Amino acid sequence: MITVEGVTKRYGEVVAVNDLSFTVERGEVVGFLGPNGAGKSTTMKMITGTLQPDAGSVLFDGVPISDDLTGAKRRVGYLPEANPLYDEMLVCEYLDYVSELRGLSPDQTRSGVADAVAETDIGSVFYRPIGDCSKGYRQRIGLAGAILHRPEVLILDEPTEGLDPNQRVEIRRLVGSLGRERTVLLSTHVMQEVEATCSRLVILREGELAAEGTVQELIANRTGGVRYVVEAAGDGVAQSLSSLPGVSSHRAEALEGRTRVELTCREAGELRPEIFTMARDRGWTLWELHREQASLEQLFRTLTSVEEGA
Repeated sequence: MITVEGVTKRYGEVVAVNDLSFTVERGEVVGFLGPNGAGKSTTMKMITGTLQPDAGSVLFDGVPISDDLTGAKRRVGYLPEANPLYDEMLVCEYLDYVSELRGLSPDQTRSGVADAVAETDIGSVFYRPIGDCSKGYRQRIGLAGAILHRPEVLILDEPTEGLDPNQRVEIRRLVGSLGRERTVLLSTHVMQEVEATCSRLVILREGELAAEGTVQELIANRTGGVRYVVEAAGDGVAQSLSSLPGVSSHRAEALEGRTRVELTCREAGELRPEIFTMARDRGWTLWELHREQASLEQLFRTLTSVEEGA
């Protein structure tokens, strides 16, 4: 659906995005991650057609959007980080205004607004001034404006910024439901949102692609994947455990007559039955055995820290 092909964008001498390439398939909800200043917002503006790249191109269905920029913009709904609302307008007036800007006919406006209001559940504030609405409802109103023309692509830049935990959960659910019928690119710093809604990740670092793939693939490939913690009393605990298949590294410490070992494995298989059998056969007293998988937050820090690749 979306192809970003060798895109570069400069602001004077500052390179915001550098030779960036990635794809988003039709119907995917893709998390677009990176630290502040990584080039996410600039890239999203280029995908929406509001900003033109200095090099490279953005394509929809294999066709550069520059060939028909107006037509490409009709296919995209965009909610920027700074949600542009008019506090003095009623919600209904604002949605009519957005429809007018989109060039929708009266019939398209009626059906589009009705569907957007239903999808975002803002019927209770439809006739209220926007300035009287809570932050959560304001985000919903912005989403309604972004989808009322029935776009194929939805670009969301920090849609839960500034919301309380309950509002975040509601917007997260809404984004998940919107993604059932649309291709969604979601930028956020909240890892729980990514895990709950995204099928794949694109991660930027300093304007370049750091990694892309599913959460499971990236965690396994870039953080060592799976970690086992074993605490046992007996002979040769650390040496025996480190020889298990798939173990890439280990760390051991003596603890009150026991040995505590942390094993790192790149394989996604399950070692706990083998560890238990080894403890039984060698007469160890097993005090602790559990399996941990690296978190998405750890993955993010690994991929975007300044030290990586230095």
